[in-house]
Amino acid sequence: LGCVFCQNREISHQKFGKNVTPERLVEIIKELERAGAHNINLVNPTHYALSICKALKLYKPSIPVLYNSGGYERIETLKMLDGLIDIYLPDCKYVDSALSASLSGAEDYFKFNKPAIQEMVRQTGPVVLDADGIAQKGTIVRHLVLPGHTANSLRVLDWLSTLPDIWVSLMFQYTPCGDISSHKELQRSLTRRECDKVWQYMNDLGLTNGYVQDRKSSG
Repeated sequence: LGCVFCQNREISHQKFGKNVTPERLVEIIKELERAGAHNINLVNPTHYALSICKALKLYKPSIPVLYNSGGYERIETLKMLDGLIDIYLPDCKYVDSALSASLSGAEDYFKFNKPAIQEMVRQTGPVVLDADGIAQKGTIVRHLVLPGHTANSLRVLDWLSTLPDIWVSLMFQYTPCGDISSHKELQRSLTRRECDKVWQYMNDLGLTNGYVQDRKSSG
């Protein structure tokens, strides 16, 4: 995705990082396990899915493996990972294709996002927590509310309310950054009214399993 409001441009656009083989990834996973990590959180893993698949077939950790993505996935990729991922943590950014084209360069975002999330739910089933309330299995769908686009958020929540077994993470952390010079509405933080509107709609739909981020998290 080419989100104009990206908060991680150094990582996503400036070739920041280093090469890691599947074998080295296995070593890193084992190091994290020994250090007491609660899970293995694979962030924006889509373009590395083949290498991740190879690594997890070499070694499946005893702690949950998270697939933490923008939700812009092909079914073929997800089927390749079936049985290797314990928790899917995808975004559902947009339903409106014109908006996804304008803000993320992906007019077909929801065309792929919808079946991808459905496949994730099929693989994981309901969310399962351990005795300490830490997720062990399931699909938790995130949605970042954008200033000036609450109508899109309501449509996203409408669709998510039709899915069984998911939890929703509603995020109010938006902070103006990235290349937003052509998007005046994104050059400010969310208002309290926008946050309350979307949060109340989420409750009205009965989406009570999940998390709601405090507006103070932006900044």
